[in-house]
Amino acid sequence: MAAVELTKSNFNEIVTRPGIVLVDFWASWCGPCRMFAPVFEQAAVRHGDITFGKVNTETETELARAFGISSIPTLMAIRDSVVVYAQPGALPAAALEDLITEVSSLDMDKVRAEAQPRR
Repeated sequence: MAAVELTKSNFNEIVTRPGIVLVDFWASWCGPCRMFAPVFEQAAVRHGDITFGKVNTETETELARAFGISSIPTLMAIRDSVVVYAQPGALPAAALEDLITEVSSLDMDKVRAEAQPRR
């Protein structure tokens, strides 16, 4: 499945779905973004069970600001509505596959428990 364009109007609906959502924050003028785009698209085709979304930071400045995106490309991994990874930089295909494996194997009950503030 191809990556979907994420906008202010559909972002919350898509990233709050159960499962994994990978989000690529990018811009057309960004060389590393253009290099990462085919890696991201190929992974989207290989992993039909994962939602791959792209946020154009030039047209979706509000979304970019909301997530504090200051360097692109930035890749964000969301699982079951929880951001579990967010790092700038273009990943090679093997590193993206490793990230997908790691995110898939997370114990989300443990992730949520660790995210809870201590009393």
